[in-house]
Amino acid sequence: MATRKTVNRLSSDDRINDIMAAARAAVTEKGYEKVLISEIAERAGVVEGTIYRYFENKRDLLVKVAEAWFGEALAEDSRIDSIDGTMNKLRHLAWRTLTIIRHEPVLARFMLLELRPDPSYRGSPFFDLNQRFTSDALRVCKQAIASGEFHDDVSAPMLRDMLFGCIEHRTWAFLRGEGEFSIEEVADGVAKVIYRGMLAQPVATATSTDKLDAITARLEQVVQSLKSG
Repeated sequence: MATRKTVNRLSSDDRINDIMAAARAAVTEKGYEKVLISEIAERAGVVEGTIYRYFENKRDLLVKVAEAWFGEALAEDSRIDSIDGTMNKLRHLAWRTLTIIRHEPVLARFMLLELRPDPSYRGSPFFDLNQRFTSDALRVCKQAIASGEFHDDVSAPMLRDMLFGCIEHRTWAFLRGEGEFSIEEVADGVAKVIYRGMLAQPVATATSTDKLDAITARLEQVVQSLKSG
């Protein structure tokens, strides 16, 4: 009697994960505009029809890939509560975002160019992910305003938007493949612009006594130089 060969079939979830992994690799390598469904199918080891069983079209597949990528970023602890000082917190949040963009420029560009301008964006899962991702910045700004460290005439949501708007503007050429940026330099600059602009009490300057002592010291130097002359 012939022995039947056992065929191990992947579950739907495993098949979807394989397809999404193949799509992410292809997009990272070639850019989302140039990737074809046939290439993704070949990478995943399936026929094109299998992909259309789980995804409406290429855009639907790439949206799911982008959502998974953003979910990974959210799953990582921002460590914001372990950092002291509002300035340092803002700088860290800027640095974290810039690092994500540097590591995944194609998906970041897909998010900014394709997903966010979509009329249905605000009702999409991606909008909720973005709100969660930016919530740390919102919380830091709210706390600074509530404590009196920041002026209260600019809202925390606007400050959050300024933070991420500056980051987007400074990285746009890089995302188009037309330039570079320094993570450290941009993080420092963005944090300083917001912090110094919103600080309720200016950084302490020299006191009158300090100024008087400095003038006296200079006069003494002049006197000594005259005597020696």
